Amino acid sequence: MRKLDHKKALVLFSGGQDSSIALAWALDRYDCVETMGVDYGQRHAIELDARRTVRREISEAFPKWAPKLGPDRLVEAGGFRDLGATAMTHDTEIVIAEDGLPTTFVPGRNLLFLVLAGALAYRRDIGVIVAGMCETDYSGYPDCRAPALAAQIEAIRLGMDVDAALETPLMHITKAESWRLAEKLGGRTLVDLINEHSHSCYRGVRAERYDWGYGCNDCPACELRAKGWADYAAGV
Repeated sequence: MRKLDHKKALVLFSGGQDSSIALAWALDRYDCVETMGVDYGQRHAIELDARRTVRREISEAFPKWAPKLGPDRLVEAGGFRDLGATAMTHDTEIVIAEDGLPTTFVPGRNLLFLVLAGALAYRRDIGVIVAGMCETDYSGYPDCRAPALAAQIEAIRLGMDVDAALETPLMHITKAESWRLAEKLGGRTLVDLINEHSHSCYRGVRAERYDWGYGCNDCPACELRAKGWADYAAGV
């Protein structure tokens, strides 16, 4: 089995709240941190734009982390649009489907993201993939759950014959607890930075500013973010 450098991390970085906190978590722990985003044919590019802004703001606000922040890579995976309509890839209504999952669920998305991250980590000699998936406060996506991700990283280890590891620091904590983790990592400076510049809204709305950030204040992502921020502010 090929040995990778476990002092280096690759963060699956979407530009949303969770992946931004995961990026800070990685910068606090590893010697070198690279980021990777995936353009899978999203219905809007707001979150992809947020990626660049969050990286820049973190680098400027935290000189101790700036030297650790390595290259960013945006990978194309637009084939998801060809497989069928979802509310993340097409202009369709966000509702709960007959299978009990929201129409924002893109089947296999996170599983593919990990394969792409594993392939890049292989080439970059990076031993740790860091991702912001969470199964506590989430929209119910099955590929956000710990067993699914554990199975996928094991498949990557076997299929690429590498000692890759996966870290999901937000997996078992609430959205409020994730804000407290951000505060522990970088104080209110980091909390305010992520609140202002990250983007979670499924509809890509940034016209309206709320105390929890920008969004439509109606989709499941905005509802989770708003509740998490309210609980954080209340000390819940």
